[in-house]
Formats: sequence, C-alpha cells, structure tokens
Amino acid sequence: MPAFLPAPLHRALLPLAHIVRHRWRRWRKVPIAGVSIVITNIAGDVLLLKHSYGPAVWALPGGGLARGEDPEAAARREVREELGLTLSRITAIATLEEVLSGSPHTAHVFAGICDAHPRPDGREVIEARFFPTHSLPEPLGETTRARIAAWRARETG
Repeated sequence: MPAFLPAPLHRALLPLAHIVRHRWRRWRKVPIAGVSIVITNIAGDVLLLKHSYGPAVWALPGGGLARGEDPEAAARREVREELGLTLSRITAIATLEEVLSGSPHTAHVFAGICDAHPRPDGREVIEARFFPTHSLPEPLGETTRARIAAWRARETG
C-alpha cells in the first residue's frame, strides 16, 4: 500500500489487504517468492517482529520479491523498509520450497548481524525485539520455525 497514507490508516487497511491477497493466492495458485532474514545482534540473539496484519505470531523480517528483483536486494529492502536497518553483510542460508496461502512459494532465507536497534515502521511492523535463541517467544509462526531451523542447521553444520 502507498506510503503516502497516514500510518494509522495504512495499518488499519493492511488486515483487509492481507485477507484479499490470501484469498487471491488460494484461488489462482500462482507461484510466488519471498525472502526472510534471520538477523542476530552481537550477542547472538534473534530479531523477531509482529505484523499489524495476518496471524498474531512472532515472525522474521522479510516479504515478497518484486518481478525480476534479486533476492538479496529484496532482503535488504525489506529490512530497511520494515525496521529502518541497513545490514552491511548478509549471507544466503537456504532456499525452501513450500506452500503459502495455497500457492507454491519459494522462500529465500538470509542471515545477517546487526549492531543497531530496530525501528518498526508502525505500518507493517508494530513490534520488533531481540530474543535469546534458547528462549524464543510464543506463538512463533510455523514458517518462521522452519526458517530458523534452516539457519540453525547452517550455523551448526
């Protein structure tokens, strides 16, 4: 949705847009792609956020890829837009094939380290915090759980 809308109105319209997008994907089943970024701080804590729309779960930063957009560029864009952060370096972790909203979905998972505090945009993201990896909050989204598992497997393997 356009950023020129006042933040409260934008935030209020996002749940409706999410429902429409979800139903559209279920009906059309067009393949889609997106990115997720596992961001840690210097202590190794993981950054999780809550969206103003969709399921009320803790999730990773990320979003959809625009047509022809490079996944790494999309990851950097999403982190900047949602959290006001610029990551100096990110690493590709995994590419997961899954079903999202009834459509085939390719998830490009990245990892990065951040030494700044996130600033949620107040539109899409209403809360963002770092959590110790041994004490992640609940409820944690299932896709988030799978992406963190891929990150942990890469970190330990």
